Amino acid sequence: MSNFDFDKTVELVRNTLVSAGSTFREDKKNAYRRAIDRESNDKARWVLETILENAEAAEKNRSPLCDDTGIPHLVLEVGENQAVTGKLLDAIREGVKQGLRALPGRPMGIMGDDSHRIDQSGGLNPDSAGVEPAPILLRRCEDDVLRLHILMFGGGPAIRGKTYRVFHKHNTQVVLDEIVNWATEAVAQLGCSPCTLAVGVGRSHFEAASMMLQAQADGCYDVQSDMEKEITRRVNEANIGALGLHGDVSVLATFMKVGPQRASGVRIVCLRPTCCFEPRIATVEL
Repeated sequence: MSNFDFDKTVELVRNTLVSAGSTFREDKKNAYRRAIDRESNDKARWVLETILENAEAAEKNRSPLCDDTGIPHLVLEVGENQAVTGKLLDAIREGVKQGLRALPGRPMGIMGDDSHRIDQSGGLNPDSAGVEPAPILLRRCEDDVLRLHILMFGGGPAIRGKTYRVFHKHNTQVVLDEIVNWATEAVAQLGCSPCTLAVGVGRSHFEAASMMLQAQADGCYDVQSDMEKEITRRVNEANIGALGLHGDVSVLATFMKVGPQRASGVRIVCLRPTCCFEPRIATVEL
């Protein structure tokens, strides 16, 4: 960190947040193209085509993918010889603020004390940067770098998501069945589908939510495990379809991360049915 450049780091974070809020990664574009090819419902296929066209226009114009521009969630990977300092965290926070103003983010921050923020009586902060990012998640990486993932979380998936315990009965299939049940209900209620299902399995609610976030940071539409494929297939069989119009593609993929487990009768599962524009993610080496 002896060569740490505060202003350069701010700029990198700023540009990365704008990319996260305005750009589909290439594997996601390919997932939409595959979905369009296999969708047999004409109305649902039109929705898929329109979403992809919207994404291409947003990328070209560096404009938000959705009016709900999202809450920044950050994953910071730290290599062997890298250091996380207060100055680095300050630069990341400042870059997030500048990125929210540049995107621009929708002003959604609520002002006031704890009670005011809960009941929304404190008023709306007119500054896009008033949307505070969630706490940063740190993890070790094999590469000797500092790598930052920025994800923009919308409100709809948070409303339809779920973190709860599952009695596994010493059978993985029991847990998968519960995930499929939750996901089928959530996708049908969300509306802005097709979804990408983000799933974390941990020993506590915090750990499960952490795994869910990391699943999105690591997920790739071109590479799916057997469990991920099964969840996607079974939810698609529910015939919900894009925007609930029925069809073959309700879920593009599932990103699932299973953390350490303890000897107990329960697994804590966190499910986020990300909307048709999520995961909105971009990555940068600082």
